Formats: sequence, C-alpha cells, structure tokens
Amino acid sequence: MARAVPQLPADDLAVARAFYVDALGFTVTFEATEDGHSGLLGLARDGIAITIDAPMSGHGREVCVVIEVEDADVWYAEWSTRVPGLRPPRNEDWGARTFGFLDPAGNTLFVIGPARP
Repeated sequence: MARAVPQLPADDLAVARAFYVDALGFTVTFEATEDGHSGLLGLARDGIAITIDAPMSGHGREVCVVIEVEDADVWYAEWSTRVPGLRPPRNEDWGARTFGFLDPAGNTLFVIGPARP
C-alpha cells in the first residue's frame, strides 16, 4: 500500500490542534512537541491523514489540500456549524461538487464529492 500524506505548515501547533481536532473532528495519531506550540502533529479521520509542522520552513506556505469525499454536502453540514468562512457546496462544470475553506495558518482545504442533480 502506498499513500501520500500532506504536511501542512502552521504557526502554532496548539492552534492547529484545536482547529483540526475540535472543529473538524480529526484524531491525533502522534504528537512530537516539547512546548505544545512547535513540533509535529499527526491527524486522521475517515481515511484522511494530515501532518502539521509548526513552525515549518523550507517547504513553502499556503498549501492547498484536496479531500475527496462521498458527499460534500454531508461534510459541509457538519463543518459549517464550527468553521467560519466555508463557501457553500456547488456543482462545478467539470463534474464535481465542491466547497473550500482556510485553516488558521492560511492553508486551503478543498472538499470534492460527486456532483448533485
């Protein structure tokens, strides 16, 4: 089995942890930090894996991660009550239903599911 796990930059590990765990429902798979604010944080939810690196340098900033789901509207309904700034789902000309938002570090999470009639 092979898979890619995006590593997202963050300014503060504690802020990222609160956002991804409390607002988005991820669980912590590992945490390597001495002060709670810098280090690495592994996260997982429903087959999605993400690593947070704070502070991360040398790998670029303002990352965009695509999350493929079975129903974008279901994920939007859950997250819209806890995350400000979500764009409502819409059908795209290229055959998907999408919505997106920014995490506290400015990374884009772009959710893609099948288009709805």
